[in-house]
Amino acid sequence: MSKPANPTPSQLLFLLLCLSWALTWPCGALPSAPDYLQRGWQRLLEEGESCSDCSPEECPTPRGCLAGLVRDPCDCCWECANLEGQICDLDNTNHFYGKCGDHLECKLDTGDLRKGEVPEPQCACLSSQTLCGSDGKTYTQICKFQEVFHAHPEANLTVAHEGPCESEPQILSPPYDVWNVTGQDVIFGCEVFAYPMASIEWRKDGAEILLPGDDPHISVQFRGGPQKYEVTGWLQIQGVRVTDEGTYRCFARNRVGEVAALASLTVLTPGNYTGGSLHSSVQLG
Repeated sequence: MSKPANPTPSQLLFLLLCLSWALTWPCGALPSAPDYLQRGWQRLLEEGESCSDCSPEECPTPRGCLAGLVRDPCDCCWECANLEGQICDLDNTNHFYGKCGDHLECKLDTGDLRKGEVPEPQCACLSSQTLCGSDGKTYTQICKFQEVFHAHPEANLTVAHEGPCESEPQILSPPYDVWNVTGQDVIFGCEVFAYPMASIEWRKDGAEILLPGDDPHISVQFRGGPQKYEVTGWLQIQGVRVTDEGTYRCFARNRVGEVAALASLTVLTPGNYTGGSLHSSVQLG
């Protein structure tokens, strides 16, 4: 393993400043910092030093490296790579923050530029392709898969195929119970994830007739999203009536399975409403 040479005067000065700052911190305790940042300060102290002969047998064994392993600045020992979203070194000649792990690259966050902030280089995943793992779970991209792979090596996790795993629908955002006064509008919403993508149907009180049926004051709308492999459906009742009161069902299905979520509508009339001022806004479910 490489051994550092004697520190230079500038490095000694920097170390003394760090010690002085530490002593002035309340109770002498240093604030906690991410492991990659702590490694950065060590690298800064050793900056400019030459690497001695490599002795791999003296290298410590890194553990818990969710982004895989990379070589240290002397290209001798293995150390933990930086995860997605962690700060990294854009220039390969620098070794302050460290290197990105498997399937990651160090790049500037252009979003900071749009906000008028100073951009910081961060580890970003090279792929946005969704994957299906051998555990039957869907991973949004290879970097998330790698984190689970390294966290549980005993599971022997592999990529089953590109694209999400086939699954029965999951209702991510169900419709909610609402109330409103006659003449106002009501909207129920239902957000579903599934692969293959699910279809959404609306029914009332367990009836087999699909809404809206032939009722002109009831309408349904659908669109993909907000995320990939999701679909969102809405049931809108315009000018709600007393006869609209009841239980409404969001019913999602694909070839793998089906699922349903219920929500109730309570309709009040101006004559029996005593709970305060009337709400004229649309009630969202």
